[in-house]
Amino acid sequence: MFDRQSIVVLSLLAAAAVLVPVSNTMTAPGSVFHVSDHLVPLLGKYLCFALLALSVDLIWGFCGILSLGHGAFFALGGYAMGMYLMRQVGARGVYADPVLPDFMVFLNWKELPWFWNGFDWFPFAALMVLAVPGILAFVFGWFAFRSRVTGVYLSIMTQAMTFALMLAFFRNDMGFGGNNGLTDFKDILGFPVQAGSTRIVLFVLSAVALAGGYMLCRWIVQSKLGKVLVAVRDAESRTRFLGYRVENYKLAVFTLSGMLAGLAGALYVPQVGIINPSEFAPANSIEVVIWVAVGGRGTLAGAILGALVVNAGKTWFTGALPEFWLFALGGLFVFVTLLMPRGILGAATDLWGRTRRRRPDPTPQGLPSAAE
Repeated sequence: MFDRQSIVVLSLLAAAAVLVPVSNTMTAPGSVFHVSDHLVPLLGKYLCFALLALSVDLIWGFCGILSLGHGAFFALGGYAMGMYLMRQVGARGVYADPVLPDFMVFLNWKELPWFWNGFDWFPFAALMVLAVPGILAFVFGWFAFRSRVTGVYLSIMTQAMTFALMLAFFRNDMGFGGNNGLTDFKDILGFPVQAGSTRIVLFVLSAVALAGGYMLCRWIVQSKLGKVLVAVRDAESRTRFLGYRVENYKLAVFTLSGMLAGLAGALYVPQVGIINPSEFAPANSIEVVIWVAVGGRGTLAGAILGALVVNAGKTWFTGALPEFWLFALGGLFVFVTLLMPRGILGAATDLWGRTRRRRPDPTPQGLPSAAE
């Protein structure tokens, strides 16, 4: 499991988990090494996106399942965490209702819906963060893979799934805040969400979750299960002919991927302070696929790299040239597809390999080598 790539990834994440809090709390605000309070949750958001990209790379890069709806699992995990955070507001809301969130009081709800029960307890909410996306992924995958839906048809179905959920969550009568979503969070586990120390802890937890998700995915792809997944990706019919229940393998990895995406969403919400139906938008899921393609599909580390690079570029573009961001994103995807089909990490690996092969032999001509 701990090959060179894994050591590099885990070392960088460990360094980030240590250096960012130190730079935020122990350096002067005017120092070049200072990480501002605004930058800490932004970097934490990037790490959550990297975990989401990792979940997509697990199924797309190693099993050939191109999901254009993983934003749904991400959003469901975020809503589960948002519901917990809303239950912690209590009487501190605008309408001072000790039980109902503000949007329910505004919409004249008389009692808390049954599916909100239990979300005032953090262990239950944490369980739902994984269970709700996992159940949806399992049910969807059960019907899709048992019906042997593959390729572009499966991709369209995943896109339709997240679009349908987006339309449903936009409705006020669903009980999830409608188009405004869930926001105005106060605290998490008794700690103020907006406090600098809380944001640092959330950043570190995001780094730890990303490292754990990477190690889990790395273990899977290097195990016998991973070999079967690659066989399914490269020759599904032949793998089925050899006696493997292909649909079971695809269902298992798709469910796990959905749970990882839900965990990413749960860590994302308290750091950005809001969750609304726009997170279900199909464009968001398509953008995740672009992250993976840019970084390098089927490498795991490339998915992390692509998420970080593209979102850092998005932050700069939307601040400096907001009207050109979508053009830049589309151009980047076309450029990578045509000129770097293996992504940034694959191109860097190829370049390093060519450099090593061109390196001259250090043994002087005409002299015997040490072996002789």
